[in-house]
Amino acid sequence: MSSEPPAGLSVLGDLGAVQDRVLTPAALDFLEQLERRLRAPRLLILAARSERQLDFDQGRLPDFAAESEALRADSGWRVAPAPADLRDRRVEITGPVDRKMVINALNSGAQTYMADFEDSNSPTWSNCVEGQANLMDAVRRTISLDRDGKEYRLGPDPATLLMRPRGWHLEERHVLVDGRPMSASLFDFGLFVFHNARRLLESGSGPYLYLPKLEGRLEARLWGQACRLAEEELELAPATIRTTVLIENILAAFEMDEILFEMRDRCVGLNAGRWDYLFSVIRKFRSRPDFVLPDRTAVTMTVPFMRAYTDLLVRVCHRRGAHAIGGMAAFVPTRSDPEGTRVALERVAEDKVREAGQGFDGTWVAHPDLVPTALAVFQKTLGDRPNQLERTRAELRVGREQLLDVAATPGEVTSQGVDTNVSVAVRYLDSWLRGQGAVAIDNLMEDAATAEICRSQIWQWRRHHRVEERVVQAALARFQEDVSVGPALELFSEVAMGSDYAEFLTIPGCARLG
Repeated sequence: MSSEPPAGLSVLGDLGAVQDRVLTPAALDFLEQLERRLRAPRLLILAARSERQLDFDQGRLPDFAAESEALRADSGWRVAPAPADLRDRRVEITGPVDRKMVINALNSGAQTYMADFEDSNSPTWSNCVEGQANLMDAVRRTISLDRDGKEYRLGPDPATLLMRPRGWHLEERHVLVDGRPMSASLFDFGLFVFHNARRLLESGSGPYLYLPKLEGRLEARLWGQACRLAEEELELAPATIRTTVLIENILAAFEMDEILFEMRDRCVGLNAGRWDYLFSVIRKFRSRPDFVLPDRTAVTMTVPFMRAYTDLLVRVCHRRGAHAIGGMAAFVPTRSDPEGTRVALERVAEDKVREAGQGFDGTWVAHPDLVPTALAVFQKTLGDRPNQLERTRAELRVGREQLLDVAATPGEVTSQGVDTNVSVAVRYLDSWLRGQGAVAIDNLMEDAATAEICRSQIWQWRRHHRVEERVVQAALARFQEDVSVGPALELFSEVAMGSDYAEFLTIPGCARLG
């Protein structure tokens, strides 16, 4: 690799010493190689998404692909065994990559920590670059923080680290290759593996990824190409980079076998990304009145189409020797309300009992105080076993009809649901625009995925005349006199109130970030 920045790449941000440390000439050269090799196939992926959406807008619905029926029926293939430090994933904590969170998450007692550059990270330039520096320090066991009279230091037995880059649809506008923004996915991924892959391997771990927002096998194939290219450039052994794929899009639910097969040498599991999955149902079938969902609080994991998706995920994973990781517990405990916290922890435990009973090998939490509750449930189910891969759930029969049975969801669209969606979305976007991507609102940890549900439901309900316009306007009026939330209100109006549906709020939102 060259020792000077590549001629075709330019960096627009300037964060001083931390940027110089992360964006070295060699690192920039590596990023340029990734972008040049993978830009064209990434753009083809995005174009294919748009074309497929036109089909859905015209009334078509997804199905299991006929051309891969034999692959799904073949019981002979399995994914490669998981590395030693990814065989027990009974509790995974997730969160953004600010320094305090990184330390607290690694010290939380969870088996793994997913360092998130995606939904719980507001992708300001400083957050993205400083987040990479924080992970570099964490991998080297030198990370520390002194703040408000408190000292934060890494404990002797930190959680196993995984990193989630941003999705294929996003760009990093501060880094240009030939005058065009590079892929945010490749920016996050490239810097993480460039700086940390060898260090992680030397420590007995490895470069582990969580891959977001995939819609099918071709997108998994592109990630496979990215991993192979990185391994070649960094002179790593093939399949050194291991992955877990989030099934957080309803289209991906129809291709779980295919996704695992595409990455069978490096994929160790699938995760049930419940909030993005709900968002995808609204987004993909937004033109259909029969896919209108009730209030967000009514769409639990026990409703038919959500239960079908998670049952199928467990069955596919365990049939192929992959781990099945459950969804997020987003409750934020508060010492000021011990009774409310007690009730909420009971509900978290109930949710985790359901997941463990379905056969999941682990689950997600958003707050360190939830780790003991989730851990106790999976400890009771697993005992000394690291997972329950032996539960193949062969008795399950989940087909197209079950995955698309949205109409069977009980509940109504209410004025309270409108108020809640507007309130949560505007308050979240206000924090997101100020650089905070994981926000405690009404004792729940909200991120971009839940904000997407809120604004998309408002758009969907208005489009299909499920709410009166005056109800929405009344909810908005509560914020209109507060000048401080003006930018958030403007962004919400663009992505929730317009005649055209914005595919992701983060795309227009990123243009407003520093």
